[in-house]
Amino acid sequence: MIDLHTHSLFSDGELIPAELARRFEVAGYRALAITDHGDSSNLEPIIRQLVAFCEEFNRLGGIKVIPGIELTHVPPATIPELVNRSRDLGTKLVLVHGESIVEPVHPGTNKVAIEASVDILAHPGLITEDLVLLAKEHSVFLELTSRKGHSLTNGHVARLAQRIGAPLLLNSDAHAPGDIWPAKRLLEIVQGAGLTEGDFQKMMKNAGQIVERCLTSGR
Repeated sequence: MIDLHTHSLFSDGELIPAELARRFEVAGYRALAITDHGDSSNLEPIIRQLVAFCEEFNRLGGIKVIPGIELTHVPPATIPELVNRSRDLGTKLVLVHGESIVEPVHPGTNKVAIEASVDILAHPGLITEDLVLLAKEHSVFLELTSRKGHSLTNGHVARLAQRIGAPLLLNSDAHAPGDIWPAKRLLEIVQGAGLTEGDFQKMMKNAGQIVERCLTSGR
């Protein structure tokens, strides 16, 4: 199993990176990304700390940890610049906090994030069909999530992505130990969105390809 959307004490998570990684490893995961919430005020310290941690941690073997960032509640006009800054600072994975129906995200965030070719659009809410098509064209992964509240629109996202052929991932958006789910529960979440075990395996394969790219390339 792989999870590419988690949070540590560097933003609003409960655990330091080492404990977060250890808990995921014990739960049977082989890789995760730590993607703390960022905007222009904290981008640099978060990314520099996560990059340094991951470089040291990954030399020890065991679960692989990818340094990422989740651009969160930022004005859409600033997204392209923040994406570029994040990558220049060394992050391997850029997420944007999508237009979840349970938070007051700026309208237009989904569109600008996709056009900026972020890696993952997290919990994109009631994303429109034309934007799912755009995500496919830009190779932006759309997220299904086990996170309470954000998961309310999983079925909508899954239905459009399946019809259009846009790439999907399943992530936890974990903030605390109780957010780390076993494989059986993850499969149930996927099935609850109207998908199959085969779809679940495909999402894990997608995640594996992202991890491989992050570990072997400059991005």
